[in-house]
Amino acid sequence: MRAITVDQPGGPEVLQLDEVADPVPGPGELLVEVVAAGVNRADLQQRIGVYPPPPGASGIIGLECSGRIAAVGGEVDGWQVGDPCVALLAGGGYAERVAVPAGQVVRPPDGIDLVTAGGLLEVAATVVSNADLVGLDDGETFLVHGGAGGIGSFAIQYAKQLGATVIATAGSPKKLDHCRALGADLAVSYRDDWSAAIADFTGRGVDVILDNMGAKYLDANTAALAPDGRLVIIGLQGGSRAELDLGRLLSRRCSVTATSLRGRPVEQKAAIVARVADTVWPMYAAGRIRAAPETRFGLADAAQAHSRLESGENVGKILLLP
Repeated sequence: MRAITVDQPGGPEVLQLDEVADPVPGPGELLVEVVAAGVNRADLQQRIGVYPPPPGASGIIGLECSGRIAAVGGEVDGWQVGDPCVALLAGGGYAERVAVPAGQVVRPPDGIDLVTAGGLLEVAATVVSNADLVGLDDGETFLVHGGAGGIGSFAIQYAKQLGATVIATAGSPKKLDHCRALGADLAVSYRDDWSAAIADFTGRGVDVILDNMGAKYLDANTAALAPDGRLVIIGLQGGSRAELDLGRLLSRRCSVTATSLRGRPVEQKAAIVARVADTVWPMYAAGRIRAAPETRFGLADAAQAHSRLESGENVGKILLLP
């Protein structure tokens, strides 16, 4: 089969289209013929060599895909060859076929075309699992950084469905308009003093922050928390090391959590995928959440897709189509 390979860490140019051996589904696995693969920030980190796949996972980049069942491994029920599906992956998405534990494969939402569905599951699983973890609740205030990306576009809408007041940061007028169109109650440029704007807007701080920046925003994020606030770090675009004012957290009874979806045990990921299918897919089907705008590339153009994501100009989701 054709797949994108990386011989050595580097820029987008290291992504090469090669012929590799087809994966074979083992017991409890499904083989998926890939229709579309989502491109995520974590893929860029893997390409430059700082986010390797967990032990036993495919070394091919790609954390989510949509497609059709090509083969059913032993001990798997409920699937037949040809069934449409979406899958959460530990790796292997940038390819024509990928083997996946059956618990991480579900049918796409009703009314969503199979290509678009290729960019839904990883972001939904990330946001839903972290919202559950910190107990984001009706009436609370929620802040998401990078509101115009794949994670942010979903997080804004999902938090609104939970009854939260939503704040989003983004980097351009076009992206801020996108956040507002999705339902953000406040959209503020991260190029300005976003922490002051949030303080003025809330008068008390933010209950939950979903952060992809890490070290760069740690001080400002913890300062923005309301009493009993919760900061969840899901990315390290701004570095991994920073000082933390524990006295600030203690005085306000705040918490800081850092989570990753990719390295979780299969059983945990299966439970998250089932939760998404049960709670989020009906929201898509009913039009209460809509898919993010898409930029589509052929599999052979993976380098262009990475360059597009790195440029900071993309709004919504980027997809690769084998």
